[in-house]
Amino acid sequence: MTRRLLLATLPAWLGLAAAAATTAPARDPDALWRIVHERCVPDQRTRSDPAPCASVDLSHGEQAGSVVLKDAKGDAQYLLIPTARIGGIESPAILAPDAPNYFAEAWAAIRLVEARLHRTLPREDFALAINAQDRRSQDQLHIHVDCVGAGIRAALEPVPAQLDGHWRALPMRLALHRYRALWLPGETPGANPFRLLAASLADPATEMGRHSLVLVGATRSGRPGFVLLDGVSEPLAVAIASRIRLGPGWGGSGEELEDHACRVAARPG
Repeated sequence: MTRRLLLATLPAWLGLAAAAATTAPARDPDALWRIVHERCVPDQRTRSDPAPCASVDLSHGEQAGSVVLKDAKGDAQYLLIPTARIGGIESPAILAPDAPNYFAEAWAAIRLVEARLHRTLPREDFALAINAQDRRSQDQLHIHVDCVGAGIRAALEPVPAQLDGHWRALPMRLALHRYRALWLPGETPGANPFRLLAASLADPATEMGRHSLVLVGATRSGRPGFVLLDGVSEPLAVAIASRIRLGPGWGGSGEELEDHACRVAARPG
């Protein structure tokens, strides 16, 4: 399909998208919140049993706590979810001076992924992802903990040597989308990725919601660290007009860089 033909049919595309939005079954955006607030936390408090969550951490109080829940999607995907009511990446609560580093807590949950897979994996096989506000189905902040896509892992292999502590645009696309990246040193993410993103934006209060973040384990010169990736959500019309073919998720869906079948774990050795 030529670009001219695509642009000519743009109104029809938008009409189909609008029709799909009105006819698709509605999802409950509070489903995760109810699982956390009505089941996992009460069960932990009354019976010292986190079920149906895998774990509940209330050591610093419910406003600073978190749970880890096995997602229904994927062989080994888990979700790190705050026990406080936090909408998502656009919420000012994640930038508060006393806000927990939820990415650090999510990274600790990779051990649960390994347990589900019955094997130990290198840090480069793991990714943590949070989607942009308009690319998520739930209105409770949650970080996807799972394997990175095999193609994404291969594409990122030379990247750590090219990065430092400043955001730099990657020269290639990942899952058809543009990302920028920076290097985070350490065995665990000591710096808070939400704050690193906010510090780079002119107006975090209005811009954070358009961004997604993906933290991928990495090694540089024999030392552990992370590649932190930032992608931006694109309006539907812009995505159609600028791509010829439609990219997955229209951008802003960091989860697209993960593989919920965890094919990297199937490698020999």
